[in-house]
Amino acid sequence: MTSTDVSKDAEGSGPSGYAAARLRLLTGEARSGPPRRAALAELTDEWLTGLFAAGAEGLRGVSLVAVGGYGRGELSPRSDLDLLLLHDGGDSKAVAALADRIWYPVWDLGLALDHSVRTPAEARRTAGEDLKVQLGLLDARHIAGDLGLTAGLRTSVLADWRNQAPKRLPELQELSAERAERQGELQYLLEPDLKEARGGLRDATILRAVAASWLADAPREGLDGARRRLLDVRDALHLTTGRATDRLSLQEQDQVAAELGLLDADTLLRQVYESARVISYASDVTWREVGRVLRARAVRPRLRAMLGGGAKPTAERSPLAEGVVEQDGEVVLARAARPERDPVLPLRAAAAAAQAGLPLSLHAVRRMAANVRPLPTPWPAEAREQLVTLLGSGRPTVEVWEALEAEGLITHFLPDWERVRCRPQRNAVHIWTVDRHLIETAVRASEFTRRVHRPDLLLVAALLHDIGKGWPGDHSVAGEIIVKDVAARIGFDRDDVTVLSTLVRHHLLLVETATRRDLEDPATVRSVAEAVGSQGTLELLHALTEADALATGPAAWSSWRGSLVADLVKRVGAVLAGDDPAEPEAAAPTAEQERLAIEAIATGSPVLALRAQTEPPAEEQAPGDPEPLGVELLIAVPDQPGVLPAVAGVLAMHRLTVRTAELSALDLPDGVEGAVLLLNWRVAAEYGSLPQAARLRADLVRALDGSLDIAGRLAERDAAYPRRRGVVAPPPRVTVHPAASRLATVIEVRAQDAPGLLFRIGRALEDASVRVRSAHVSTLGANAVDAFYVTGPEGAPLPGEEAAAVARKLEETLRG
Repeated sequence: MTSTDVSKDAEGSGPSGYAAARLRLLTGEARSGPPRRAALAELTDEWLTGLFAAGAEGLRGVSLVAVGGYGRGELSPRSDLDLLLLHDGGDSKAVAALADRIWYPVWDLGLALDHSVRTPAEARRTAGEDLKVQLGLLDARHIAGDLGLTAGLRTSVLADWRNQAPKRLPELQELSAERAERQGELQYLLEPDLKEARGGLRDATILRAVAASWLADAPREGLDGARRRLLDVRDALHLTTGRATDRLSLQEQDQVAAELGLLDADTLLRQVYESARVISYASDVTWREVGRVLRARAVRPRLRAMLGGGAKPTAERSPLAEGVVEQDGEVVLARAARPERDPVLPLRAAAAAAQAGLPLSLHAVRRMAANVRPLPTPWPAEAREQLVTLLGSGRPTVEVWEALEAEGLITHFLPDWERVRCRPQRNAVHIWTVDRHLIETAVRASEFTRRVHRPDLLLVAALLHDIGKGWPGDHSVAGEIIVKDVAARIGFDRDDVTVLSTLVRHHLLLVETATRRDLEDPATVRSVAEAVGSQGTLELLHALTEADALATGPAAWSSWRGSLVADLVKRVGAVLAGDDPAEPEAAAPTAEQERLAIEAIATGSPVLALRAQTEPPAEEQAPGDPEPLGVELLIAVPDQPGVLPAVAGVLAMHRLTVRTAELSALDLPDGVEGAVLLLNWRVAAEYGSLPQAARLRADLVRALDGSLDIAGRLAERDAAYPRRRGVVAPPPRVTVHPAASRLATVIEVRAQDAPGLLFRIGRALEDASVRVRSAHVSTLGANAVDAFYVTGPEGAPLPGEEAAAVARKLEETLRG
């Protein structure tokens, strides 16, 4: 039977009427959320019932069953229809014809269909082999036909699930963990998969399945609301895109937010993250309970045998701290604990749990949250010490902190936390939300507590360094103000409050200065020393800088950045110790640099060397050093105009990504006349293999003598590959830092990284008739942050008005 024949036969069931009613339901404003999903399921039930009745006349022992999301009575606008045609094994030809009469009209309307035709025995057997099928059948719902057949299948599937739960739940947990590894955690992703990411709709469905096993149940509070919000977001995503997608892409978030009546995309993401956090926490608690029950089942028969088959064994309780004990692998409250009389108990319990590497029991956390009492201001010493102990416990801190946060205890102790909780960071460098980044920084900082004289200040600064991101303006400035209040409330004295506020105010100072400023310039070192103020603060700031970068993401730290920061710290420490930074002296060239420089002078043309980078020695490599390995490109070229744009343009032509770049003048050995510029670049191929050094040199020679039209070549390539629609990047920003150097004018460029960016900058600076004395180029994710030390033709810094004019012109060019 053809699709057309089936459609004609189904006209009486009203496919066109169903399509029109469906469209009205989805485009009308009267219904949204759960009512619309339920109404869509009901409308679809009526249509399918008509199709079934038209095709099943005189046929017995057959029923139509909805499974999965449709079985739960929830249909999003573009959801699949999950259908099972159940039959008793009778007339197979009649059943096949009935299936055609149902499936083809569904396909003709362009609806996605997941279908099967099975007997109850076949359905049970398939469920036993395929967990996905079994989970779908747990939500089986009768639509039409033989109700007894459907009810019998539901009863047997549930019985099978409960009987097999001790074997199947560990399998399900393993599959969930593998999926989370692939898809990531919904509560942190900028473009999350609402269904498959950890904490998404798939996990919410799995929690229902665990509850149906009768082995364990998820904490119910907030779970239904979290699941409903994610379904609402998916509905809006389907309506705005017109596609059956679960991926909440960046370019669609504003439209989805508008569809839901939310302020903006950040508000949308925050709601998604909050919902995911509820589901993730419920999953953690539930799987922990499943493990406890299964362990108890395995151990109990042996214990009963040892006890003579009599009394039920009593769970062992081991003291951990005042009012806190361990029981069954969790931290619980002692029988004598009185949270209503002990305001420090939540912090003490959390610190004990983190130190022991154990989870806080859900019951204990909820009991403490229900009876929590405010701490006096300032906090007693014990409360402050317990907070520091919790923060210094390393990786176990994360799980314990999340348990406290799930019940509102974190915002009870630290009200300012509310502004950063679940706050997204729209920056490719960051892999966490603001609050999770702060906890991750404390975890990283705990590794450095042995190298600082005040580990308590380091840990608290790590926790609070980005607390200002919940406020408008520069988060470092806002954070400094907030931390003064929080630190005093926690109970630190005036001197410690000053140190903490300085750490927060300047937590980006070392890495930004080390990677974007000339460390040979005395003004650079003096400015950092003035900001830091003391050796003790410098020591803490150094550790905080590394912890912050390691907690940010793979692009934020490397052994190279670490060495630059360490060099800066050494120089600043000398100034704070009373030494005056000497005027810069050119570093003696290495043997390779000297060889290249001499050859460049002798030939009057550029000379270059490519050296593949390998992993640094273990003792030099920062923990988790993620810096992408590439190739070091060393270029020596006789000093002449246009070197920077020429080199940058040639690299862009060859599709080489510049990760870092340094440009400086090189002093030649005695007896060698001439001036040589040395360029030290770290590059990597966008794709494919690296070009040969001879090709790069040939193109560089042509670029410098003007016979290679770099701008034209890059423009042709851009025209051949139109830009795809994507995130709209903020406009470039060019600023002048007049006090950053006595020897040159520092111009800083912040822009979206793109092929040819450095070429455009270099050409604009050449057009402005300024000389680039040195350049410090770095790329963080999709953001380029480049600093150029420039002078006039005579080698002196630019006058203020002229520097501002150059910056304006450069910004106009980049925006162009």
